[in-house]
Amino acid sequence: MYENPKDAQNIVKLTDFHTGHSFAAVAQVEAYWEGLRQDRLLPKRSDIDPRGIEAALEYAFILERVAPGVARMRIAGSHLSDLMGMEVRGMPITAFLSTESRRRFSDMLEELFATPAVGSLALRNETGEAEGRMILLPLKSDMGDVSRMLGCFVTKGDIAADPCRFDIENIQIRPIAVNQPAVDPAPQAPVAETPRPTASHNNRRDRRSLSALGQIRQLTTGRQVTPATTDHIKRPRIITMRGLFRLFLQ
Repeated sequence: MYENPKDAQNIVKLTDFHTGHSFAAVAQVEAYWEGLRQDRLLPKRSDIDPRGIEAALEYAFILERVAPGVARMRIAGSHLSDLMGMEVRGMPITAFLSTESRRRFSDMLEELFATPAVGSLALRNETGEAEGRMILLPLKSDMGDVSRMLGCFVTKGDIAADPCRFDIENIQIRPIAVNQPAVDPAPQAPVAETPRPTASHNNRRDRRSLSALGQIRQLTTGRQVTPATTDHIKRPRIITMRGLFRLFLQ
């Protein structure tokens, strides 16, 4: 936009641009982070591909936790450097805040890393002529610990002075929920039916009972008793008319 300085219509002031745009970049970065996360708790820092948020790159940044409540910018878009009037890589994120808001921001930042959770902030600069939106999305490092954060900071309004610092108007903290797949109940094992006793089983049981009874008699009388079986039981005799006549003649 500065190729032809003689043509005033080709020059767009930074303040005019900020007045006209919205906070759509914040929603785009959050949607990209959610797409990376899917069913996981958090995506990794190595999952971030700048091409996925190309339209919001100038507002995006990566934080690294260096101490409780302290995080420094490892990567930062050009918009953040414009706010400070200098290169911001390596600076703490609290550099964009007023002195009164830094303690509150540090407490929130540590909660986002520890929970982990997503943080959204509504900001307004000290003169009240510009407002901003910031979102903070935790990431896992390559070591697996939650010590990185993807963020987006968009402002609109008149930014006359640099560095431009903001007061916190509102903070929203949203714990991260993991989508658990539905689990079908485990199939129950079929209950085995108790087998019914058969005739042979009853005979064996009767023999054992008679044998045990014989041992008891031997202990009480001192006489050897041959174990009885059910075989000695005689079946009833069937007498015919011829047999009855023979008995009568005897």
